[in-house]
Amino acid sequence: MAKEKKVSNKPKVAFFDFACCEGCQLQVANLGESLLDVLGLIDVVEFREVMSEKWDKDYDVSIIEGSITDHHAEERIKKIRARSKVLIAYGSCATLGGVNGMKNSFELEEIRKYVYGDKYHYFDSTPTKAVDQVVKVDYYVHGCPVYQPELVEVLKCALRGIPYAVPDKPVCSECKLNENVCLYDKGVVCLGPWTKAGCNSWCTNNGNFCYGCRGLVKNPAKNAAKDIIARYNLDEKLMKNKFEMYNKAKEVSNEPKK
Repeated sequence: MAKEKKVSNKPKVAFFDFACCEGCQLQVANLGESLLDVLGLIDVVEFREVMSEKWDKDYDVSIIEGSITDHHAEERIKKIRARSKVLIAYGSCATLGGVNGMKNSFELEEIRKYVYGDKYHYFDSTPTKAVDQVVKVDYYVHGCPVYQPELVEVLKCALRGIPYAVPDKPVCSECKLNENVCLYDKGVVCLGPWTKAGCNSWCTNNGNFCYGCRGLVKNPAKNAAKDIIARYNLDEKLMKNKFEMYNKAKEVSNEPKK
């Protein structure tokens, strides 16, 4: 007599990827011992990068990496949203449009021809959108790649059904707490004064500068920003271009879905 398959009562969590490098999914594997703690609380039922099995029903939590860049992706994310109780956008491509959003600086036909040549009409393409510009998103994990402790914290909040607020203060506040010397004093241009915290100033802790991958704070200190630009003789247009590396899709597309 065949044994009945045991049904787990653990929350069913699925990972999906759209237009991205999948580096944020690798951060899950890099969690180390924390990953074992997380896996003890959930059932991962779909995760293309690490398993072949697929769950063909509904999900308690869907975690989305990547931006939406064609009609097929729009339809697919809508179907995933319909089957998910909670949807998490993680990584800059999903939360902001990310580097894929730079496509939006060009005419769509022009960029299609540049990438695909004279066969471009075979390849569907739309302006890059963040996930929340197509479907409702419940939680965000910003970053390129995501900061692992924040990913764990957001997942815990999602499983408990409690909110997680992305810090709306600049990365500089975390740099101060970590006793980092300001990169501007070293002659290095950094986007930390305008970028949302929550990464524990990860890049600057390790000798790099902030690329703005977590998006703009809602109410940046404009006068202070002008002072920085003037004090260090920066090119204001160049600073804007630096931010567009991750934030262009949000600049040109529609508002988040509610």
